[in-house]
Amino acid sequence: MAELVFFSGTMDCGKSTLALQMDHNHAARGRQGIIFTRNDRAGAATLSSRLGLATGAVEVTDDLDFHTHVVQLLSGGGRVDYLICDEAQFFAAGQVDQLARVVDELDIDVYTFGITTDFRTRLFPGSQRLIELADRVEVLQVEALCWCGSRATHNARTVGGVMVVEGAQVVVGDVAAGSGEVGYEVLCRRHHRRRMTAAGARAAALSPDVLPFESGDRDATAVIR
Repeated sequence: MAELVFFSGTMDCGKSTLALQMDHNHAARGRQGIIFTRNDRAGAATLSSRLGLATGAVEVTDDLDFHTHVVQLLSGGGRVDYLICDEAQFFAAGQVDQLARVVDELDIDVYTFGITTDFRTRLFPGSQRLIELADRVEVLQVEALCWCGSRATHNARTVGGVMVVEGAQVVVGDVAAGSGEVGYEVLCRRHHRRRMTAAGARAAALSPDVLPFESGDRDATAVIR
């Protein structure tokens, strides 16, 4: 039976790489599929990985109906065995319902890939609906790491390395954003709660510790050093 599968994880954990690999594996066995994506950092109608791999894709727009799109292809004599859907967090909840129809009514496998929560730790509508409807939710095993070395669990939005917690839910950026640009960074929960990014940690490490010693504490200071 066909399945609706949601592969989730933080940014920088290899979701798009896995999407490309899955498409390659299925195509190598003679299966024919369609790749969809939305708001890829490489531009419209492209599925790209940070490893440098990329391929063409169908850009998902607000008015795209997945079920209708596939039915039209099948009615025209085309063949569709599976769908690869990257950046699925940006899909509307109704579009996820359409993907479920593709699985249930057309018996076509649908593999979706996306992050679960936004920079405010709130569920994206598309991800929430996928969690509600998917036959399987798979958390990717390639762990992204926080700057401290712990497992990264949260996505942070930054401007010039400074974490921000307000703004539109969807702003396209990358983990390699330059100074002053909107970018993203993966953090562990502890440092996301403290709003401490890698840049902030470096600045703190370079700042001298000022201790409130009185003049009579000089000998104690010398001993501590």
